[in-house]
Amino acid sequence: MSKLSTYLSIVPLVAMCSLGLAVGANANPATAPAANIKSSPTFLGDGGPYPFSEAVRVGNTLYMSGQIGVKDGKLVKGGIDAETKQTLDNIHSTLLKYGYRKSDIVKCMAMLTDMDDFDDFNKVYKAELSKPYPARSAFGVSELAAGASVEIECIAAK
Repeated sequence: MSKLSTYLSIVPLVAMCSLGLAVGANANPATAPAANIKSSPTFLGDGGPYPFSEAVRVGNTLYMSGQIGVKDGKLVKGGIDAETKQTLDNIHSTLLKYGYRKSDIVKCMAMLTDMDDFDDFNKVYKAELSKPYPARSAFGVSELAAGASVEIECIAAK
């Protein structure tokens, strides 16, 4: 076999090995099968007579059901300020119950029955949470459970 024939038969083998090394070097470890382990959801608490969990933990993320300003089974009196404060107190209690803090909140969704209350809501929200504030959405809705003026749903992560 001539040197040229030997060289030509080795070139494809070297090229394939080089390609394999290049692909392996560029592989993303986060998408490798061993690192792609999923955590099963853990359903926490219950909604009492209602069909929902208080929260669901997946990995280190806690997805909380919406909270309203209920204390001792009744909606607090005092309008949007009192309801927002109690709602955030309820969220704080749920966070603590499952080993989280307010600073672990990464996202909130607020629902208000009257968008004219938005500024008052924000004053209480700002007083109860601190910078950096979680990402947030706010929606005007026509009605909330138990005649509430505000409902807040949060996601926390460690």
